[in-house]
Amino acid sequence: MRTPAGHVPTAAGLALGAVADLLLADPRRAHPVAGFGGVAAALERRVWRDSRVVGAGYALALTVATAGVGAGLQGATRRHPLARAVVTAAATWTVLGGTSLGRTAGDMYSALRARDLPAARAVLPSLAGRDPSGLDEPELARATVESVAENTADAAVAPLFWGAVAGLPGLLGYRAVNTLDAMVGHRSARYERFGWAAARLDDVANWLPARLTAALTAACAPVAGGSASGALRAWRRDGAAHPSPNAGRCEASMAGALGVRLGGRNVYGSRVEERPELGDGPRPGTADIARAVRLSRAVWLSAAALATATRLARRGSPA
Repeated sequence: MRTPAGHVPTAAGLALGAVADLLLADPRRAHPVAGFGGVAAALERRVWRDSRVVGAGYALALTVATAGVGAGLQGATRRHPLARAVVTAAATWTVLGGTSLGRTAGDMYSALRARDLPAARAVLPSLAGRDPSGLDEPELARATVESVAENTADAAVAPLFWGAVAGLPGLLGYRAVNTLDAMVGHRSARYERFGWAAARLDDVANWLPARLTAALTAACAPVAGGSASGALRAWRRDGAAHPSPNAGRCEASMAGALGVRLGGRNVYGSRVEERPELGDGPRPGTADIARAVRLSRAVWLSAAALATATRLARRGSPA
């Protein structure tokens, strides 16, 4: 049986969108994700209550509406392969952030190599939510490697996974979920209840992609001069110790691949968390940031190849 024609342009769009992200990084102006964030923020101001039920309605309404836009575009291009490929490529480019992640981590690497701690601390908020003011070079390097590990899943592998599974609705719906988690899913007095559903929805959406990221990190470890067996060992031993059901798998696999030790004391404003140690060996240094970026790129490009191949291999299902 031949592959249904609709899957071919979708697969082509996933591949082209990944190439666009590799070459161009995020759109510089009028980023659709920023537009979605503006709508979500405006709606939050109107409906916010200190309530899980209201927060769940908020998260589900925005996610379903965004996935519905994707379903509408998918239906409108069902009989137009070229339009399907172009729209899917544009959506994929929009929701991916692998190259921007690598470039921001590269800015941290450059600042630390120049021993410019103020510049390095100014970069950190673009990578992680922790307070950079008291961090020295090793702690800034650790924060960066941890961010690269976690966000390789969130910014690249997960949207590609959902694009392979569900096409345009998967791409747009996932990005809505992940954006809402970043906006209201964190722990604070305002969002402890209102953001609960957004955080749990993000946990569910990232469960399989995080483990795929950990597996691909192990498979690609030699690209960064790392150890595949070390990645697998740290993932199995330490991944579940992290408070996140997903981030720990990615961070532990990265730590094992690079032969470094992640985790420790993190400060988020007035809140302090003691994170479990992941992996063995020394704390990461500045050079490990470059290795993490190289490994991250290999992981998400491998995920793009898998997503494209998976879409092509689907048979007998609607496109």
